Amino acid sequence: MADKAKLKDDVFAAAEEARVRFVSLQFTDIMGVVKNVHIPFHKFGDAVDHGLWFDGSSVEGFARIHESDMFLDPDLTTFGIIPWERGVGDTSTAKVICDVYTPDGEPFAGDPRAVLRKQLQKAQDLGFRYMTGPELEFFLLRRAVANGSNGEGNGLPVVEPLPHDQAGYFDLTTDEASNVRKEMVEALEELGIVVEASHHEVAVGQHEIDFKYDDAMRTADNAVTFRTTLKAIAQQHGLYATFMPKPFHGINGSGMHTHQSLWSCDGTTNLFHDGEDEYQLSQVARGFMAGLLSHARGMIAILAPLVNSYKRLVPGYEAPVYISWARINRSALIRIPQASRGRPEATRLELRCPDPSCNPYLAFAAMLAAGLDGIQRKLELSRPVEENLYHFDDTMIRKQGVRTLPGSLEEALEEFGNDEVIQTALGPHVCEWFMEAKRAEWNDYRMRVTPWELERYLMTY
Repeated sequence: MADKAKLKDDVFAAAEEARVRFVSLQFTDIMGVVKNVHIPFHKFGDAVDHGLWFDGSSVEGFARIHESDMFLDPDLTTFGIIPWERGVGDTSTAKVICDVYTPDGEPFAGDPRAVLRKQLQKAQDLGFRYMTGPELEFFLLRRAVANGSNGEGNGLPVVEPLPHDQAGYFDLTTDEASNVRKEMVEALEELGIVVEASHHEVAVGQHEIDFKYDDAMRTADNAVTFRTTLKAIAQQHGLYATFMPKPFHGINGSGMHTHQSLWSCDGTTNLFHDGEDEYQLSQVARGFMAGLLSHARGMIAILAPLVNSYKRLVPGYEAPVYISWARINRSALIRIPQASRGRPEATRLELRCPDPSCNPYLAFAAMLAAGLDGIQRKLELSRPVEENLYHFDDTMIRKQGVRTLPGSLEEALEEFGNDEVIQTALGPHVCEWFMEAKRAEWNDYRMRVTPWELERYLMTY
């Protein structure tokens, strides 16, 4: 209680120094979209002590009309002054991420943060602390507008946004993009997110900013804040930051490669490390990886949740398709990054199939549940496949015994519905709402007539 009281004192002192006038109480819906309720700062103390009631019936996947009352409980460890609203009119606005509760004080089953916390508690009960490091790629695009009949911009985006620069992987861009990334890094660090690297990615207009590897709940919170921050900074420059997995045909899409490991609960020992193993992987790590591979098809709908996600997950663009693991092979689903000798803390795995459109809380919960299932059932890890599977034909791949990820959202949803481990981890409420929303998305997509179809068929037939 003393630590909580001190944290509250520190937060309110920082808010007073920054002349905070409003606080944005934030949470995410099941799809990972950030929602918020703004309150005057003078109401913040009451919200911290007693929560803030709100109507959940209007939030995607939250509640029906007759059970709509819920309350938000601010997590003060996520408090920060919003950099782009600091000092506006001699006042500032702060943000804080909240947990969602039902009227009887129980964690709401549809709160993605509560879903992840439940899995983290399960891991802790087994003696594990789950660590993650998501790498969110994104495109910076010009905010072009379409002209109306009077020749004036009507504010609508053009059909095909233009890439913002002409640079490539790790290039030092000479245009506005590199400076915009610097401003993004500064804003993230002001919000308490420790940035480790920033660089241009492979595709034209594509970028990546990496932040500190940490506890899964903290990195999930950071990933949510990361997306809103980058969009806000880009907007200030007349640009648009998109985390759409595959915005352009013929070039690489954007992934959210997620580094993972299990540590002892006290944070002193990386339980993935075994110095005697060829890959420096412990039996815990091997069981965890076997679980991820076993449930890859069942959880991919959560990790890659859009129709568009499956246009990224195709051979030839560095996105994984084949359910395998390796050290140096980037066509594999799981890669084991090289770790420096004498640094056991650096041993980890990299799951390469998630994309940045996913809900990080649900994605981490699904990955953790899959890994723990592999450990508990003592699943045998398949041998690594170091060959580039993109160069193999279907017959050669079958001989390797390698399965593939689903090729569409429809197929992914079918696999998700059949995976009891992932279903149990997310809970019936989330699964029901997610399936309903995503099936509607797929049905809407499959009934649409696309420009590709018109171009290919209209004049021919």
